[in-house]
Amino acid sequence: MRLIGIGFGNLISAERILSVLSPDSAPIKRMIQEARERGVLVDASFGRSTRAVILMDSGNVILSALPPESIAVRIDDTYEREEEDTNEKQR
Repeated sequence: MRLIGIGFGNLISAERILSVLSPDSAPIKRMIQEARERGVLVDASFGRSTRAVILMDSGNVILSALPPESIAVRIDDTYEREEEDTNEKQR
């Protein structure tokens, strides 16, 4: 399982992420409100402004104070490190 940091010491499974979105559009704001009403919203922004909305394959919606670009870089880094480890083990 690959874990990535989404800010303030919070980690989520990289394999379970469906998308990382910006929270600025009206449809995303509605999605956040619906997730809150259904009880599947996880606010990991620690009171800071939400800069990324992470959709998980479990149906959970996670709010992060990190921008989507930063989360994407962390996901890419996680997969690159795994590839390097796999290549080293094959040698």
